[in-house]
Amino acid sequence: MSTAIVTGGSRGIGRGIVLSLARAGYDVVVNYASNADAAKTVGAEVEALGRRALLVQADVSKAGDRARLIEETYGAFGRLDLLVSNAGVAPNVRADLLEAGEESFDRLIEINLKGPYFLIQQAANRMIAQEPGDSPPKIVIISSISAYTASLNRGDYCVAKAGLAMTTQLYAARLAEHGINVYEIRPGIIATDMTEGVTAKYDKLIFEDGITPIRRWGQPDDIGRAVVAVATDLLPFSTGQVIDVDGGFHLKVL
Repeated sequence: MSTAIVTGGSRGIGRGIVLSLARAGYDVVVNYASNADAAKTVGAEVEALGRRALLVQADVSKAGDRARLIEETYGAFGRLDLLVSNAGVAPNVRADLLEAGEESFDRLIEINLKGPYFLIQQAANRMIAQEPGDSPPKIVIISSISAYTASLNRGDYCVAKAGLAMTTQLYAARLAEHGINVYEIRPGIIATDMTEGVTAKYDKLIFEDGITPIRRWGQPDDIGRAVVAVATDLLPFSTGQVIDVDGGFHLKVL
């Protein structure tokens, strides 16, 4: 059986990924930072699909928590076939680029970039050392259209996501010799609790202004399906690849 870790797996995009992987036959380690009740709900949903779920509270910005997440995974399942680095946060307060302070910047870099960077390092070393499974291990980094789209009142978020894009390239190049492919999935405008406060804004952009050629909100399941495509070896000759799941937002149209 195959085992996956999904960081930030208790809600939103993470939950969509967890359930998609469970449907595809994966046992899933559901990592969460603080919402134990949400994690328990997702864990029960995984088990209802006939798969095993391990719930692990861990703050990916903390080295000790990252190490414990990996150790608990191997303690329960004995191996790791897929790491989905999804955990991330938005700025607590949006601020103009010329006025924003260091506190928010440091927080977002710690959680959204440094944490994933070193969690991937730990997971990759364990993947290299473990016995081969039914298919090669894989790593998926969930970034954002903010990796290349300038948002002047949340520069910290954009910088962190752009850093994840390079993280993908670095690990893809380094791990190819070990048969570990690395992919970056860039979600667009997805209906989650993170976008609840700006629903009216994005409704106008999507349905009236046509900011996405596919005129609908993205759903967590859209991201989950993309992860499953990678996890089930549908892209074996690709690594370092960016997979846009954004309704066509990335297209330039005259």
